Formats: sequence, C-alpha cells, structure tokens
Amino acid sequence: MSVSRRTLLLSGAALGAAGAVTGALPTAAGATPARPLREDPFTLGVASGDPDFDGFVLWTRLAPQPLAEDGLGGMPSRAVPVRWELAADERFRHVLRTGTAIARPESGHTVHVELNGLLPGREYFYRFHAERHTSPVGRTRTAPAPWSIGGSLAMAFVSCSQYEHGYFTAYKRLAEADPDLILHLGDYQYEYAPDTYNVPGGNPRDHQGPETRTLANYRQRHAQYKTDPDLQAAHAVAPWLVVFDDHEVENNWADDVPEAADPEFPARRAAAFQAYYENMPLRRTSIPRGIDMQLYRRVQWGRLATFHMLDTRQYRDDQGCGDGYKDCPAAVDPARSITGAEQERWLLDGFRRSSSRWDILGQQVFFAQRDNNAGPATVTSMDSWDGYVASRDRITRGWLGAGVRNPVVLTGDVHAHWASDLKLDYADPTSRTVGTELVCSSITSGGDGADSVPSDHPFLGINPHLRFYNNQRGYVLTKITTERLEADFEVLPYVSTPDAPVHTRASFVIEDRVPGLHQTYDRPLDPPAAPAQRAATPSVADTVERETARP
Repeated sequence: MSVSRRTLLLSGAALGAAGAVTGALPTAAGATPARPLREDPFTLGVASGDPDFDGFVLWTRLAPQPLAEDGLGGMPSRAVPVRWELAADERFRHVLRTGTAIARPESGHTVHVELNGLLPGREYFYRFHAERHTSPVGRTRTAPAPWSIGGSLAMAFVSCSQYEHGYFTAYKRLAEADPDLILHLGDYQYEYAPDTYNVPGGNPRDHQGPETRTLANYRQRHAQYKTDPDLQAAHAVAPWLVVFDDHEVENNWADDVPEAADPEFPARRAAAFQAYYENMPLRRTSIPRGIDMQLYRRVQWGRLATFHMLDTRQYRDDQGCGDGYKDCPAAVDPARSITGAEQERWLLDGFRRSSSRWDILGQQVFFAQRDNNAGPATVTSMDSWDGYVASRDRITRGWLGAGVRNPVVLTGDVHAHWASDLKLDYADPTSRTVGTELVCSSITSGGDGADSVPSDHPFLGINPHLRFYNNQRGYVLTKITTERLEADFEVLPYVSTPDAPVHTRASFVIEDRVPGLHQTYDRPLDPPAAPAQRAATPSVADTVERETARP
C-alpha cells in the first residue's frame, strides 16, 4: 500500500481525535496521584529509523511545551508510560504488535522502541499513546531479506537545514515523493544564537534561545526544529538513516578540538551527543557514553545495497593550516585521517565482505578534489576529504582492491548540488574513473540561492571530473535497481517564504559496473516572481565563502 503525506496527516488527526487511554504507573500507597498530561505531548511528531530485514526503531518525544527554556518540554519530572502500536494498515484495523515503553525525564522523555521478528520487505504503520493523547501516524518499512535482491529502492538524501534561513518546504516536497528510505547526512540543526548567522536581507525565522552549549539548550533547539510540520511529515513518511556533521555540536569541530579554544568543549560535546541521540531514531548501540558516541554503522538493503554510514567528525585529525581553502602541506600527510584508524579498518573490511550490487557511503563532506586555483598550486578545503588526501586514497584503493562492484559516495555540507566522477589521480583528467559522488544541496542553509549554469562555476573548469553544480536549495531522489542508479537533483526556487514548488533540475544515471555519471536530463526553470521579502541572491564567491568559514 502506498500512502501520501496528506493521507498520513488526515488519518493521524482522526485517530488523535478518537484518543486512547493507557494506564499510569502505579503509585505508592497513600501517595498523591500524578497530575495527568492536560496538553498534547506529541508536538514533535514521530519517526522511525535504522531499518533491518526484520525490524527498525520507532521514536517519539513527549513535549507539550516544546520550546521551554529548561529543555524539558513542559513535562513533569516523572516517568510516563507510552503505549505503542504497530499495524499492517494506516487505520490500525490489523494491529500486529503493541507494547509499553517508559519516557523518563533523564532522557528528555524520549522513546526508542527497537522491534525485530517482523517480515522482510514490508510496509508498516505505527503510533503512540500517552494517557489520553495519541500521536500522529507514521509509516515505515523493513529492508528486504539479506539473501534477496528485492525490488527497486526509492532512496532520498538531504542535509543542512538551518531553521533561520528559510522554510522547510523541501522536507514537505520530499514527503510527497513517498521515498522508501531517507538519509540525513548532517547539519540537521544549527547551534547559533538568533541574528548570528544571517542571509542577505535578513533571516525569515529566528532561533529560540542562546547559542547551544548545554543539554537544555540542545534539547530546546532540537525541539524547535521538530515543531516544523514539514520536517515532521518527512520523518513520518519513511525510515531515516542519520549521521551528524559539525553544526549538531558547533561549526567545524574536529574530535576534541573546538573551533576556538574552549575548556568547556568536552561538556558541550557530551551534551550535544546526548540531545542528538534523544531526538533521532537510533538504536541503543548509539547511546552516548560521555563524549563518545557510536554512530558509524552498516545497514543492509538485501543484496541490492549496503549503506556504510560514516562519522567524519568524531575521530578526525584537526583541519590543517587553520582550516579554510589552502595550499597546505598537512593535507598530504599520510599519517592524517578523517575517519580515524578504527573506522577506516571497519570500512575497508566492509568492502571486502560486501556482496551487494551497490556499496553506498553516506557521509558528510566533499569527497572528490575541488581545487579552486587554476595555477600549479592545489588550493582546497581543509574541512573536506581534500584536507586528508592520504585518507581518501586509502579508502578509494580499498574499494578497488576489494572489487566493490559499484561504489557511490553521498555527501552533504556544501549547500549546493554537485555531481562528480571519482579518480585515483585527480591531477590526470584522463585517468580512469573509479567511482561516483552525488552531493545534495541544503534544505535551507544559505537562503534562497539561484539557478545557475554549471559550466559557469569556476571549479568545473579547473576540475573536469566535476560534472554538475546548482546553487538552489533542495534534495536528491534516487531510484536504485540491479541495473542502474538514477539520481534526480530536485530544486526549489526559494525558501524565504513557504510552499515553494519543486522541479527536477538535472538527472544522472550510474550504470551497473560502469563507474561515473551519464547525464540524462537538464532543465533550468524560469524563476517565479520573487516574494516581496526575498533577499538578493548571493554570488558564487559568497557561496564558497559560506561553505568554508563561520559567518
């Protein structure tokens, strides 16, 4: 059964009106009964994630007053039982599983339900009940059986949703596309205080609260983002695979090194990790332990695809030469790593063990070389894989040595759409292509943006392996089959006002066993009349500057 976002929202509203009553925790003899939850606690919606062939994670968080400064969402300081239901249909006529989880104050009243023993390759529906309140309905699915290729996979990937820079219409349009799986590649939320990171002409919306440094700050910020109905719709329509980048903690952090000297950074990182886990549909294996969090992991989609989800922040060496675009000797130091030695071994072992048709790296920062200097010097971003050339070379040679059939790298971070062929030797344009990188634009970060002719970007002239660029907001939709991976670069003409339309700006195909890109579609769109409050479009130079330096 296929269900649209509108159907999900309508059915969720109807079920919420009907309500459901679940029992409270028992009280000690003579104790005053707990005050009931009078306001709807399901203001942050529902989500699912990390699908396996026999299960997935279901998530919700109770927060009747989601923007409360203490980060507790207006919840009482007591544990609350939350009943969950899993059904074969969106109206819950055929309930398959039910149970009760406890939402506790020490975990921000979040609920993570890990289910297994389900049938592979199936669609399921879920909802939660807390006292007399019922959540919206979510849709999720299991992966195909490990021995099965299964059918095609409709996978989308997104990144960089700065709440202040615009409206989350891209999430709404993504939900309407009904994907099977959504990858979020980082910068799910931003740490800045209001009026700190601004787009030209001013931000359409404001952050609540100060720059995030404490657990209360991060909980409040995550809650503000999740109050957005378009983000809720995207979470409710399909399971997600998530990884963080820098802004979930602070701009351009690297392992234990903050952007600027800060003796309190370990506590800040621990608070950010705790809030991130609380607010994402992650398995218990990702529960933070102080300043450490196990985020890199592998998710199998039958024999069709293996998703290697990477963490390029927590274990990296500090960016070389003070970060930014540099011709930096540290970039080619063979001892430096963006993944850390343990994660690198894990990834290379995964390549050797893989029997999938497609091996897909879900990760954060630009993988291919992006030299911005037409002369003999190589001037690249120290925050990307360009700042860790030996690390990139080991990973690339690793998939070649393992005979990986179709390596594809998925990337976020840079607030623009890109597509590139991957090389072993970027200095030789004639060297063979050994893989493909697809880069999604931001949901909102950077503001409206503008359509652009790819050949006008100076990077494409300097780097012939870079095949496509577009500076509008949006996301990437893919269709993965045994024969090919089709990628549609979806764009919105503006985000400074709500409900922008979406269209496919360009499409590419990667054929089985043929690394590299083949463009199949290219259609600029005449821009609609600009909204009155929309700001002037930033230049390409402005965009590059935003990609590499804190505003």
